[in-house]
Amino acid sequence: MIRVLLADDQQLVRAGFRALLDAQPGIEVAGEAADGAEALRLVRALRPDIALMDIRMPGLDGLAATRAITGDPALASVKVVMLTTFDLDEYVFEAIRSGASGFLVKDTEPEELLRAVRAVVAGDALLSPGVTRRLIAEFAARSKAPAAAAGLERLTDREREVMALVGLGMSNEEIARRLVVSPLTAKTHVSRTMIKLGARDRAQLVVLAYESGLVRPGWLG
Repeated sequence: MIRVLLADDQQLVRAGFRALLDAQPGIEVAGEAADGAEALRLVRALRPDIALMDIRMPGLDGLAATRAITGDPALASVKVVMLTTFDLDEYVFEAIRSGASGFLVKDTEPEELLRAVRAVVAGDALLSPGVTRRLIAEFAARSKAPAAAAGLERLTDREREVMALVGLGMSNEEIARRLVVSPLTAKTHVSRTMIKLGARDRAQLVVLAYESGLVRPGWLG
């Protein structure tokens, strides 16, 4: 059973998400929060598999709550997906750097929301369709001077290559086609790379690819 925490200051939004999620086999809403402080308290108490977190909430906002969750080793199993009104909310960039596993726009299709919940719990990063490369381009524009990422030297040449392709926004299927390997092999390389670098998920691997200089601004074309 996938347990979900809903954190949004709009009751109607929470009610809509709850109705959709609770109707699905294998998914249940473990709790609801109207602000970041309550979300953090419930995450610590309930240990849900995933927290759907609104960015803008009164008091402690979703970004601060996300940092507190992803920065607590005791909550390492909890994944956070940010909810935003716009495709590239100004805070989404910081949310990904803070450890969020991705983000969704609030008006996403029901099927996409359900896919997102299952994908993130399975260990994949989640970004709304069509947004991945734009988000990465935004990261590239803001990225600081490259600095060696801890553990990068432990990667094989193929793993560095795969990490760079992840940094360019490629899916496992796209990486497989580029390298002429199976999607399963591509996924295995991605997983091993994340383990070696201690990355929580694919989104953090993208950040590390830029921060280490493995991928550089302008490579998106």
